[in-house]
Amino acid sequence: MLDTPVFGSAAVAAPHRLASEAGRAILAEGGNAVEAMVAMAATIAVVYPHMNGIGGDGFWLVHEPGGKMHGIEACGPAGSLATIERYRRQGYDAIPARGPEAALTVAGAVGGWALAGELARALGGRMPLRELLLDAIAHAREGYAISASECRNQPNELAALKAAPGFLAAFWPEGEAPKSGTRRNNIALADTLRHLADAGLDDFYRGDVGREIAADLERIGAPVTRGDLQRFKARSVTPLSLSLPGLTAFNLPPPTQGLASLLILGLFEKLGPAALDSFGHHHGLIEATKRALSLRDRHVTDPAHADIAPAELLSETALAREAALIDARRAAPWPVKQSHGDTVWMGAIDAKGLAVSYIQSIYWEYGSGCVLPATGIHWQNRGTSFSLDPAAVNPLQPGRKPFHTLNPALARFSDGRVLAYGSMGGDGQPQFQAQILTRYRLGQNLAEAVDAPRWLYGRLWGSASTALKVENRFDPGLLERLDAAGHPVEEASEAYSEGFGHAGMLVKHPRGHVEAVHDPRSDGDSRGI
Repeated sequence: MLDTPVFGSAAVAAPHRLASEAGRAILAEGGNAVEAMVAMAATIAVVYPHMNGIGGDGFWLVHEPGGKMHGIEACGPAGSLATIERYRRQGYDAIPARGPEAALTVAGAVGGWALAGELARALGGRMPLRELLLDAIAHAREGYAISASECRNQPNELAALKAAPGFLAAFWPEGEAPKSGTRRNNIALADTLRHLADAGLDDFYRGDVGREIAADLERIGAPVTRGDLQRFKARSVTPLSLSLPGLTAFNLPPPTQGLASLLILGLFEKLGPAALDSFGHHHGLIEATKRALSLRDRHVTDPAHADIAPAELLSETALAREAALIDARRAAPWPVKQSHGDTVWMGAIDAKGLAVSYIQSIYWEYGSGCVLPATGIHWQNRGTSFSLDPAAVNPLQPGRKPFHTLNPALARFSDGRVLAYGSMGGDGQPQFQAQILTRYRLGQNLAEAVDAPRWLYGRLWGSASTALKVENRFDPGLLERLDAAGHPVEEASEAYSEGFGHAGMLVKHPRGHVEAVHDPRSDGDSRGI
């Protein structure tokens, strides 16, 4: 049995130790959980650049003591020059994943930090922005040891990534992946963060930093303009919720796939009780995943263009209808296209019980690969989730928000516990969330739930197969039953593979203590006071 770290009153969890230390330090200085998360977000943007950066997007769930929920959507829309005609004229059938044409959406993460900062102050936070960005600035200027995760990462479309403007000089100066422990700094990014600390985060969009970003994007030929940056604002959104026996689960609405994460939980509940690690447990989650992702791909888009309210799909009637289509003994076909992504999930809970679930990403590893020289920012490729087919669910249009695999999760239990949890992993995010939450509900502690072997239905990064991928620690008898039921099983060679996500969980107990854990598959940990 694994022991879960327990802290007296507050804790954080992150996939990189420098990020968790930045958050712990803010909590120790009297900052609240939102302020701690801004510090963590800035730090991990520097030290985990293959997974995220300030040239990407972010999404927040915040639970106040007493139960009030807040959501922040910090994702940027397609640039004003990003039209289907633009890409068709260049001979593209799909948006390229690397290079300037992949850098087609506004980066929203910093706008999310700004809106979260307003919320933090409304909740009593008093930490100055300069203090929150201090660790990130220091690591960018003085250097940090390149993580094991970054060094073992095998980027997709490698030739195009290497050809992206600025990529090799910034990240692979020897022309290949660096060795773990090698030190790297980014002076331009340190200067950018320092300027934002002094001038305010709004400067990223409407000030000197925004001007430099726009000039560099124009210079490399990306379709995002100064006007696009100036128009962007992160926005507050009402989280989605789903009532289950003993708890209420929360996630974010479209354009995120938070709907899919809640659908899996709701459908699994409708299938009836299942014992931990039984055939019913895993078969039920897999089949619920198929139904949920199918609904996601039909309905999740920019909410301004949605064809149905997400709450309708989470209704008792809709869940019962979908659950009735699941065979308790046999696997259904797998028609869903796959989406991949490298991301970071982090959590924070403070002494007063304010809880944050946050996710930040540049989509693929290193995003578009484009590094802007004046600011040191590498830009996301989230816009590759758009389609060049005008009749698609998510067609490319200037000003339209792309579909997001990102979705932070949170649950409030009827006994007063509050759980912040989540994972990175593209289409795997809803699947990994469901696995760790159901394990916790079925009796495992946080450390056991996060440590336990995981599966992914669909394609692993770089794999063409859509079989049921599993880590190699599952009971062979269970795998035989799943295979016999129509789930073709492919066992990974690794016991712990980051292809199955970097997950984390933190729970605040009514008596005040916090349990917190982050994934052994990552470079992170949990820390607290």
